[in-house]
Amino acid sequence: MDLRQTIEEIVEKHLPDSSHFVVDVQIVKKGNKKSLQILIDADHGINIDSCALVSRAVGEEIEAKELMDTAYIMEVSSPGVDFPLSSRRQYQKNIGRNLRVSLEEGKDTEGKLTEVEQTGIQLLVKKKEKGKKAVEETLSIPFNQIKKSIVLVSFK
Repeated sequence: MDLRQTIEEIVEKHLPDSSHFVVDVQIVKKGNKKSLQILIDADHGINIDSCALVSRAVGEEIEAKELMDTAYIMEVSSPGVDFPLSSRRQYQKNIGRNLRVSLEEGKDTEGKLTEVEQTGIQLLVKKKEKGKKAVEETLSIPFNQIKKSIVLVSFK
């Protein structure tokens, strides 16, 4: 097992409860220092206290097990709005929000996420035809055709 996987397992073990989940763990080398970037989220949003709790517990275990051989900086945070959705659980959390989905074929689609299924998602998209009113239609997109999905933030 590699270091990234080991740290991900440690993070999972120290999450506050089952509503929290790991989004990503990255080990980035910056010059002679390493940066450990941990992204966590929760089904109903995350707060700074959860990030601090995970940071302390994970840091202590990494030190106790001497997993990092050099000095490192650890950041525990939630994914920002510009961070692509990467798991079914993240899609589930964002039902009802508008997404921009980039497909493997190179096309982008925008619509309201209405459902998350085992193999993909459903978006409610507006189709415009010349001289006619826009019509809404449901579009099913399999996960294996999604290159990247971003939540569109509305300030209305």
